[in-house]
Amino acid sequence: MQLFYAPDINFVAGGAVGGVCVLSGEESRHAVKVLRLGVGARLHVTDGRGGLFVAEVVGADPRGCEVRVVEVCEVCERTYRLTMAVAPTKNSERFEWFLEKAVEVGVDRVVPIVCDNSERMVFKPERARRVMLSAMKQSLKFRLPVLDPLTAVREVLERPFDGVKLIAHCRASGAGCERVAVSRALPAGGDVLILIGPEGDFSAAEVELAVGRGFVPISLGDSRLRTETAALVAVTAVYLANLG
Repeated sequence: MQLFYAPDINFVAGGAVGGVCVLSGEESRHAVKVLRLGVGARLHVTDGRGGLFVAEVVGADPRGCEVRVVEVCEVCERTYRLTMAVAPTKNSERFEWFLEKAVEVGVDRVVPIVCDNSERMVFKPERARRVMLSAMKQSLKFRLPVLDPLTAVREVLERPFDGVKLIAHCRASGAGCERVAVSRALPAGGDVLILIGPEGDFSAAEVELAVGRGFVPISLGDSRLRTETAALVAVTAVYLANLG
């Protein structure tokens, strides 16, 4: 399946058979110039919000390829929703690697966070969103995860969240030093929020505040993991906990 992204297909085409939508310039060039799709060719289009459509090319213009919806597909949704609040790494490519793999495995929202020990205090979302979009299409996902702006971790801790709240850290003493294995802390189904700190870990004050706000301290194993690796381990643990 070759998947294309058209966020407005539900509005422009009415989300029904017969509706016509124009793909973006980038998607149009890929369809017409790279894949050489002509009039009559069929392709799959997602709106990035869980919708999947089979469409037929009716206007093969690389500047604006017109497609007509010929089928609205049923999509099997995941039984859980995962929010990852992760401190961006000093090397931006490592954080982009996490975003790519997290989308492939399954994540619904990513919140880049600033912590006491953060080394990266600036986050530019444009490239990150492109990485996530590419990963969504490559892995045949039909929901594009939400990417929040850079947010102070204390703000995230104060936000209401109706679900399981977990914080992974490596501190050996102080509040929350007793941690449970991530596999024991995860439910099957439901909403999950997991916090992953920067290269220098969360500060003692941040862990204490998190525990006071109902976050459960978790362990991701005995290995010393990089931030992006720890975050991906957490995403994968949630995925495996929900395999039916």
